[in-house]
Amino acid sequence: MFKPKAIYFEKEIIKYPLGKELMDKYEDIPKIEIENHNNIEEMRKNSNKEFSNMKRNLIIGVRKTHKFVENHKISNYLVPYTSSGCIAACMYCYLVCNYNKCAYLRLFVNREKMLEKIIKTAEKEEKELTFEIGSNSDLILENTITNNLVWTIENFKNSKKGKLTFPTKFDMVSPILPLDHQGKIIVRMSVNPEEIINRVEFGTSRLSNRIEAINELKEAGYEVGILIAPIILVDNWKKLYGDLIQILEKELTEKVKKDVFFEFIFMTYSYIHTKINEEAFPNAINLYNKEMMTVRGRGKYCYKKEIKDEAEQFIREEMHKYFPKNRIVYVV
Repeated sequence: MFKPKAIYFEKEIIKYPLGKELMDKYEDIPKIEIENHNNIEEMRKNSNKEFSNMKRNLIIGVRKTHKFVENHKISNYLVPYTSSGCIAACMYCYLVCNYNKCAYLRLFVNREKMLEKIIKTAEKEEKELTFEIGSNSDLILENTITNNLVWTIENFKNSKKGKLTFPTKFDMVSPILPLDHQGKIIVRMSVNPEEIINRVEFGTSRLSNRIEAINELKEAGYEVGILIAPIILVDNWKKLYGDLIQILEKELTEKVKKDVFFEFIFMTYSYIHTKINEEAFPNAINLYNKEMMTVRGRGKYCYKKEIKDEAEQFIREEMHKYFPKNRIVYVV
């Protein structure tokens, strides 16, 4: 159970039921009032080596931006929702590109307004829309603090149209298993080889626990997907990802394997990641490989086309062996 070192809060949060609830829940935790959750000067000025310590704080505010962004993969829209950031410390986290070392967990208490906009948007459209509510955070993890995911599913189930989806790297799914979700929720579990999880995805759930959670979610009637993401081309990547696909085929239930879909995402890295990781995790693996990577935008790197193409071909061949009937939604 996460116990924050300190609470940084905007005073407006006490106008909302969740804000009051969180302040009561953490009444014994030191609290610092802030003007803006986007700009906490004392943390912004911290050195990179303080990255992990900063993630022990909890920031609570009111979300002011509610712009939906069109998406053409799993969902129709990426939706700002109840949290941003995370208390885990994956060394490749894309939020670091946006927030630098300030990619800590921020909670937003005006959930009623956010869900209301989703429902209204879904019901006014002729076609069925799917909304990605977890693109900036991990809602399974957040739920252990706020119960927001339970609240969301219970309040969305009676909407006339629409679906919600989110990815997760965590196995704490028990609170949502007994819920009457009406088939409106798509849960996508992100997995990686155990060696990658241990060396790169600090603070996340073990692979075996994630697979067990997928099976439990399917048994509870949820639509489930699997992200193999990000694919990191370390020296023994073929063995690691080949073994991972075989483990999934062996450990997933027949009910899951019947219709689970897959997403594959190759790692994008950045100069910002390099600088933070060098100071915050000096003994960890170096994810930047200048022989295999090329520039992709300002300060960002991706695998060279010929290297990525080879890896994609290998993964598709392995998937054809072990999951020949399952849909690969995309590879990027």
